[in-house]
Amino acid sequence: MSRNDISDEEVDDHELEEEGGQPVHGDPVENPDNDDEDEEEEEEGDNEYDKNDGFIVSDEEEEDDEEEEERQNSDGEKKKKKKKKRRKKDEDLDEEDYLLLQDNNPKFQKRKYKRLKKAQREFGQGGSSDDDFDGSSGAGRSAEDKIKDDLFDDVDVDLPDDDVGDEEELPVEEDVVGSEDEMADFIVDEDGNGHRRKGDHKKKKYRQGSDISALRDASEIFGDVDELLLIRKKGLASSERVERRLEDEFEPTVLSDKYMTGKDDEIRQLDMPERMQISEESTGSPPIDELSIEEESNWIYAQFTSLLKDPDGLHIFGGPGFSVKKDDIAKFLELHHVQKLEIPFIAMYRKEQCRSLLDSSDISELNIEKKPETKWHKVFWMIQDLDRKWLLLRKRKMALHGYYTKRFEEESRRVYDETRLNLNQYLFESVIKSLKVAETEREVDDVDSKFNLHFPAGEVGIDEGQYKRPKRKSQYSICSKAGLWEVANKFGYSAEQLGLALSLEKLVDELEDAKETPEEKALNFVCAMFENPQAVLRGARHMAAVEISCEPSVKKYVRGIYMENAVVSTSPTADGNGVIDSFHQFSGVKWLREKPLSKFEGSQWLLIQKAEEEKLLQVTFKLPENCMNRLISDCNEHYLSVGVSKYAQLWNEQRKLILEDALHTFILPSMEKEARSLLTIRAKSRLLSEYGQALWNKVSAGPYQKKEMDISSDEESALRVMACCWGPGKPPNTFVMLDSSGEVLDVLYAGSLTLRSQNVSDQQRKKNDQDRVLKFMMDHQPHVLALGAVNLSCTRLKDDIYEVIFQVVEEKPRDVEHGMDDLTIVYVDESLPRLYENSRISGEQLPQQSGIVKRAVALGRYLQNPLAMAATLCGPGREILSWKLHPLENFLQVDEKYGMVEQVMVDITNQVGIDINLAASHEWFCSPLQFISGLGPRKAASLQRSLVRAGSILVRKDLIMHGLGKKVFVNAAGFLRIRRSGLAASSSQFIDLLDDTRIHPESYGLAQELAKDIYDQDVRDDSNDDEDAIEMAIEHVRDRPGSLRKVVLEEYLASKKRENKKETYGNIMRELSCGFQDWRMPYKDPTPDEEFYMNSGETEDTIAEGRIVQATVRRLQSGRAICVLDSGLTGMLTKEDFVR
Repeated sequence: MSRNDISDEEVDDHELEEEGGQPVHGDPVENPDNDDEDEEEEEEGDNEYDKNDGFIVSDEEEEDDEEEEERQNSDGEKKKKKKKKRRKKDEDLDEEDYLLLQDNNPKFQKRKYKRLKKAQREFGQGGSSDDDFDGSSGAGRSAEDKIKDDLFDDVDVDLPDDDVGDEEELPVEEDVVGSEDEMADFIVDEDGNGHRRKGDHKKKKYRQGSDISALRDASEIFGDVDELLLIRKKGLASSERVERRLEDEFEPTVLSDKYMTGKDDEIRQLDMPERMQISEESTGSPPIDELSIEEESNWIYAQFTSLLKDPDGLHIFGGPGFSVKKDDIAKFLELHHVQKLEIPFIAMYRKEQCRSLLDSSDISELNIEKKPETKWHKVFWMIQDLDRKWLLLRKRKMALHGYYTKRFEEESRRVYDETRLNLNQYLFESVIKSLKVAETEREVDDVDSKFNLHFPAGEVGIDEGQYKRPKRKSQYSICSKAGLWEVANKFGYSAEQLGLALSLEKLVDELEDAKETPEEKALNFVCAMFENPQAVLRGARHMAAVEISCEPSVKKYVRGIYMENAVVSTSPTADGNGVIDSFHQFSGVKWLREKPLSKFEGSQWLLIQKAEEEKLLQVTFKLPENCMNRLISDCNEHYLSVGVSKYAQLWNEQRKLILEDALHTFILPSMEKEARSLLTIRAKSRLLSEYGQALWNKVSAGPYQKKEMDISSDEESALRVMACCWGPGKPPNTFVMLDSSGEVLDVLYAGSLTLRSQNVSDQQRKKNDQDRVLKFMMDHQPHVLALGAVNLSCTRLKDDIYEVIFQVVEEKPRDVEHGMDDLTIVYVDESLPRLYENSRISGEQLPQQSGIVKRAVALGRYLQNPLAMAATLCGPGREILSWKLHPLENFLQVDEKYGMVEQVMVDITNQVGIDINLAASHEWFCSPLQFISGLGPRKAASLQRSLVRAGSILVRKDLIMHGLGKKVFVNAAGFLRIRRSGLAASSSQFIDLLDDTRIHPESYGLAQELAKDIYDQDVRDDSNDDEDAIEMAIEHVRDRPGSLRKVVLEEYLASKKRENKKETYGNIMRELSCGFQDWRMPYKDPTPDEEFYMNSGETEDTIAEGRIVQATVRRLQSGRAICVLDSGLTGMLTKEDFVR
C-alpha cells in the first residue's frame, strides 16, 4: 500500500475525529488523466456533498495498485446503494436553491461548482482553517492570501473580521501547471469524512486559478495589501451603519414635491413660522432695532396715505373714512419681526395693540349672543406686502451702495486727470446722497441710471489683466472720451442744479455771461471724430440732455406732473373696427378720448393692453398742452440765463435745444413706459382683490345644514351625504355614499336610470336601476343628496331621483329615517370636483376608485366642508389655480394668484380652526393644516405624520412633543382644537375644556379666574383653587352661558385693573359660552338662475338680449324654426324674428 492509501478503518477514524473539517488547497496534479472509475468517484463525491457532511471528494488520480482495486470491488455493492440513495437526495434539492446560488455567482455550475461553493461557505463560517491542516493552528491566513481570494477565486468568500494575519511568503513551484480542484489533497470515504493525505504536510496550500505573477501584478495595481484590506474592512463596516440618502433613491422633483430635500429639513427644524422663513429667503432678515422699525413704519404710513387717495385703494379698504395710525403700524412690525407672530395670531390675540388696523366690528361692544363673522384682514395683509417691498428696497439699496463704492474706487485708480477726479468725486457723492433718500423702486432706478451713465460697467483698465467682451459704446460714452464733457459743463447749470431748482430744494446762483460764442468754445475740441464746431456742439448738447434725463430730481419732478395730468386715448385699428362689436370684450374700451390716468378703475387697462397686443386698438399717451407748456416754462426759467448780451442769447439757444431734446427724446417716452407700468400694477392689484374675494366667498361658506336638523357645534360634521354624478353611459350615472367623516361607504352605478325610451327592455332596465337606487337609499339613509351640475341632462336625472325618493316614502314610510321624507337634492358646481378627479392627491387618497367616483366624492365633501375640500387642491401641484374664479384671471401670473390663494386660505382657516384629532384620522381633513398660523406645508406634513403615528392627542401642550418649537406653538396653539373625536373619541382620559376653545394657552389663567369668579358668585361657595374646583367652574359657565351675560365687562376689568385687556376678555367670554363656534356663513342653495347657468354652461353675457349667437336648426314647423344652441339650450324662431 502506498503512502497515500488509507484503509476503511482509518477513514472511519477520521470521520469521527475531523467531522466538519475544512478543505485546504490541493497540490498540482501530475497526471490529470482519469478513467471511467474516476468519473464515478467524482459523481460519488457530489452525493457525499449533498449529505451536508462538509467534505469534497478529490478529483486527483489515485495510484493504481491491486490492493486498492480489491478494496473497491469488495465494497462495490455498498457504494452503489449509497450512490442511489445520494442521487435521490440530490434530486430532492429545490430548483430555487440552484437559482439562488446562480444569482449570487454567474459562474455557478449546478453540480461541481455548487459543491465548491458550499465547501468555501463552510470555510468562511468558521470551521478548521487551512493553516490547521498545515500544522500552524491559530496562525491565521496571510494578507496576500486574502487578496488572492478576493481577486482570483471563483466564489466570493465572506471573510471574518479577525482573519487578517501576517503576510507570509508563498513558494514558487516551477512544475506547477495549475490545480483543477482545490480539494485534490483530500480523500473522502463512504461516510464523507476527509483527512489530508500523508506525507504532504510540507507542501504549501495553493488556491485555484492564481499564481505568484498575478499576485505581483495585483500588488503593483492596488499597492500595499494590508492598507487595502483595512480600507475595505472600514468600508464594509460603514456601509452597514449608514443609510442610503434620499437623493440616491428618488428624483429631485419627487423630493421637492414631497418637501424632503435638505432645505426642507432645515425649515422644518428651525423654530420660526414657515412662511416667514420662505419670505426671508428673498428679503433677508428684517432689522429689529427701534430706529429701523420707526423708519419702516414711516415709509409704510406714507404709502398708505397715497393708496387711500386712489379710488381703487378706497375700494379695497372699505371706502372713505378709513384711516390708520402710524404707531399701530410700528407695533405690528414689532410683533411680526421681533416676536415672530403671524397675522392670524395678531388679529385674534393682539387686538389691543393695533386697533386702527382692524375692522370696526372687531373692536365694537361685546355681544356674546351674536355670532361673529369671518373677516378678511386686508389691512394686515397690505402692511405685510408693503413690509416685504420695503425690505427688498432696503436690500437693493445696500447692495447698490457697496457696488457703487467698489466701482468708484476702480474708476479712481485708472483716472489721472485731477479735474476729472474731482468731478467723479462730486458725482459719486451726489449719487450716494440720492440713493439714501430714494423711497421707491422707480427712484432707485433713476439713481442707478445716473451712476451707470457716469461710471459705466465693463470699463476696467487693461493693465489689470482682465478679459472683457466687446461692448457697444453709447454716444454719450464716445463724446465723453473725446473730452466734450468740458464743453457740456460750459452750458451753465448742471443737471443736478436744475433738479434742485425745479424741486425748490435749493436756490442756485445766476449764470455769468459768457465771454465767447459756443462755436468758439467748441473750436478747441475739434478732432477726427468731431470734425467741426457744429459736430462738437451736437455732441456736447447730447451729453447735457442725457445727463438731465438721468438726473433723479428732474425725473421726480416731471413724473409728478405727468402722472397727475397725462391722458390716454384709444381708437380701433382697421381690424379692430370690424371685430369689436357692441358685445365684444373690448367694446367698453374701443373709443376712449383723453381719459386721465387717475380715472382708470378696475381692470379696464388690462383689456386695453390685451387689445393693443392683438392689434385691435391703437393707444396714445399725451400730456395736455397747458401742462406741457407749464413744464417747458419751468425748465426754461431755471436753466436759461437771464443775460441780454449777444453771447448769452447764443448760449440760451443751445440750452433750449438741450431741454427740448431731454424732454421729448428721453424723459417723456420714459414717463409713458412708467405710466403703462403703473396702470398695469393698479389694474392687477384690483383684479387680485376681486379674485381673492371670489375665492373668499367660496371657502368661507360653512357646511351644508338642513333647516329642520338641529346640528350643534359638536355635530357639524355628522352630515351623511349621497353624491351623484351624471354619466352618459361610459361611465354610467354614479352614486357614492359618504359617512359623516367624508369617507366612502358604498358605490352604486345606475346607467339606465335616465332612460326615456318606451322600449320594454329599456323600461325594465330603468326599473331595475330604480330598485337598486331605492335599496341604496334605504340602506344608508342620507341627509342630503349632492348632484353635480354639468349639463341640461342633470335636470332629468334630478327628476328621476325625486321619483325614487317619493317611492321610498310611499312604500316604506316606517323604514324611513326622520329627514328622509324630505330629502333635499342640491346642485353643486362640478368645476372643483373635476379638478380633484384629475389631481395627483385624489390618486393618493382614493387609489382604487375610478375617476367619476373621485369626482362624486369631491362633490359630497364640498357640501360637508368647502374649506377642507379647497385646501386639498393646494398641495405641491397647485391644482387650485385651475379653478376658474374670475373671467380676467388669465392676466395674473401663477405666483400672484397663489399668493392671494394662500392669503385667503390662511385667514379663513385660522378663524375656523382645525379639529386636530379628526384630521389625524382622516387625511382630507388635514389639508388645511398647512395654513394654520406658524405652520406651512413642511411643518404641517411633519406634524401630520407624528399625529398619525400617535393616533390622537389629548392635551394641547403635547403639541410641543410632536415637533413644534416654542415660537411655532405660540402661533398655532389657539387654532388647533383638542376634543374627543377621531381615535380620541373612545379615550377615557381627561381633556381640558379650554383646549376645545379658541382661548390661547397664554390666557388660560385669565379664563380660569373669570370662570371661578362667576362660579363663586352663582353658587356662593368659597371653594378651593384646586384643579377640580376650576374644572367645575368652567363646566358651570359653559353649561350656563346666561351667567356670562350678567357680567359687566367694564366693571369687572376695572376691579382687576385690566382695562387694556377688553378685547382679550371679550374673546374669552365668547369661547367659554360656545367653544369653537363656526363663524362661517351657512351654505346657501343655488338660486334658480344659478342652477340654470351651472347646467347650461352659459352666462348672463353669452345669452344677453341682442347678442348674435350660433344655433342649429333641428326642425321646421308652420311659421316656426326649432333651434338648438351649442350648450344644448333649445330656442324657437318665429316669422317676426327673421331678418328681412
